[in-house]
Amino acid sequence: MTTQIRADTAGLSGASRPAAENPSGTGEHARRRTRSRTAVRLLGRRILVMVPTVLLVSLGVFAVAAASPFDPLTAHLGDNYQSATQAQRDAVTQAYGLDDHWFAAWWKWWVAVFQGDLGWSSTMRQPVAELIGQRLPFSLGMSLAAFISAAVVAIALGAVVGMRRGGILDRACTTLAAMLAATPPFVVSLVLVSMFAVGLGWLPTSGARRPGDDYSVDGLLTHAVLPYLALTISMIPWLLLTMRSAVVDAAASDAVRGARARGVGGWTLLRGHIVPVSVLPTLALLGTRLPELIAGAAIVETVFGWPGLAEALVDSAVALDFSLLAPLAVGSAVLVLIGSALSDAAAVSIDPRIGLRA
Repeated sequence: MTTQIRADTAGLSGASRPAAENPSGTGEHARRRTRSRTAVRLLGRRILVMVPTVLLVSLGVFAVAAASPFDPLTAHLGDNYQSATQAQRDAVTQAYGLDDHWFAAWWKWWVAVFQGDLGWSSTMRQPVAELIGQRLPFSLGMSLAAFISAAVVAIALGAVVGMRRGGILDRACTTLAAMLAATPPFVVSLVLVSMFAVGLGWLPTSGARRPGDDYSVDGLLTHAVLPYLALTISMIPWLLLTMRSAVVDAAASDAVRGARARGVGGWTLLRGHIVPVSVLPTLALLGTRLPELIAGAAIVETVFGWPGLAEALVDSAVALDFSLLAPLAVGSAVLVLIGSALSDAAAVSIDPRIGLRA
């Protein structure tokens, strides 16, 4: 999908006029309505593009599965594979349609999905719909909390260090961000476990509850601290560096120099002239970093034994559990497409100088 970005010179010139030329604010209100309508149209177009994209992604999942050198019958039979007779193997193959052509299997899967049947997970030994319903809140809560926290910290800290370019705080933050950007999430997870779980003994090492206990709010919060920190820390570096770079560029622009010449400074300058422009690259990056969030969540959940969908995605891929792998892969693709569309729509709504067309 190609996104074209064009400068809206009329909106830019209008935004630079003194407020006295438009005391009623009618022109600004009209421009906001126009930007809102543009954002809505953009979302509508992206939804239309999303349909064939999701179909192609699902088709690719089944095609790659067919090319896999692993035998799915081994995953279905598990420990009973060696002791199973040929008749039992043939029965399992026929029952799960393992001998179907991958395109026929893809078509049957979509037909079943539209009928409300997501199939049976051979890995988890339960219906896929039931499995997703049980694990989705764990993944959604963890990922959403880490996503929001990373965005808030990166935008706020990036704005501060960008305004103090070359200072001690700027050098310390950029150096640490560069180091963390080169560190895989599983290394961050292991360091946190070594420090706070093994070394200090403050937090549990894995799971979402103590063995034998039911799920509780206190237990979930206690067990979620380390995976939440690992996922948040892994997402902050690129967002922080992007926001810092955008603030540095905005602070050196002619518009900000003119504001400084008019006596505008401090928090008013940052809030009114620098942040609205600088936050746009970060918003765009948020949409494109969703695959990193999904991959990081899969690694973090596996390391910490968090009972989410990301861990199930890894297990289903390893065990060739395509009934579970297909909906998780398609769901991940939908999440990425929605995130990209929302970030672009937010950019259109915030900055009058930008127009995006899908």
